[in-house]
Amino acid sequence: MHAFSCDQFVLPLPAGHRFPMQKYGRLKEAVRQLPGIDLAEPTPASFEQLTLAHSPEYVERVFAGRLSSAETREIGFPWSQAMVERAIRSVGATLCAARAALVEGVSANLAGGTHHALSGRGSGFCVFNDVAVSIRVLKQEQLIHSALVVDLDVHQGNGTAQIFRDDATVFTLSVHGEKNFPFRKEQSDLDVGLPDGTGDEAYLDALNNALALATERSDSDLLFFLAGADPHENDRLGRLKLTEHGLKARDQAVYDFAARHGIPVVVTMAGGYGRDLDETVAIHCNSIQAALRWQETIHSSMSKRRSKTALASLA
Repeated sequence: MHAFSCDQFVLPLPAGHRFPMQKYGRLKEAVRQLPGIDLAEPTPASFEQLTLAHSPEYVERVFAGRLSSAETREIGFPWSQAMVERAIRSVGATLCAARAALVEGVSANLAGGTHHALSGRGSGFCVFNDVAVSIRVLKQEQLIHSALVVDLDVHQGNGTAQIFRDDATVFTLSVHGEKNFPFRKEQSDLDVGLPDGTGDEAYLDALNNALALATERSDSDLLFFLAGADPHENDRLGRLKLTEHGLKARDQAVYDFAARHGIPVVVTMAGGYGRDLDETVAIHCNSIQAALRWQETIHSSMSKRRSKTALASLA
């Protein structure tokens, strides 16, 4: 299984900044220990690829360092050339993982899940929307026709919802804390807002009900899974109460769904702001381990689905 890491492209942040930049290098080292993982460095997303999901004017101003102070505050990062490089590598990692998943069944970006970036602006530690760009690139190249986004970060995927608002070929599903950021939400195809303090049982019931409703889109060519660690009970920004065991069950539910329907999966890490960084890294690593376990099953079911499609075309 391929996993793409851009931890070597470090985003310089001031002392005391709450974004956990160091978790990515530590996650890479943890994943390196897993048998069957092929770590790779991604190619950067190009200007032209980024403009498939973002306005050219916004992308140009990011590249040139001409964002306003209000825009950089909304993103949450000070502008630098290193910030730009990190952002385009993170998008590139999801695109590389998507290409790999179409062949192998499952692949991962050890960062990504930058779902708060809207078409014309960044927000919430997200400069560009890696999932949206990847979907648009793959569609342009006619590698996929449709996609399913299962966003299980604790914060609503407002940017992804806004970008695909009028695109019937992309189904956006978001299970999130209803009272958490962003406080002005966009409308996904399916939003499941949960109250503060939601624990394992209620969360898993809500997720399974949402996946059941998404079954009508189970003919999608690719599933993007935003496996945020921030629904965890010890997350500083989460406000939900899932245990590590509950998050493992969450991951399994998504991979079960993909395996049943023969949909390849791209996994991105999304948020994770735990008080204990080791705990956050372990949760992210669990998501990769689960993907690794399910790769063969998903790949096998992909092959069966393609065989059925080929037979149907001959009938």
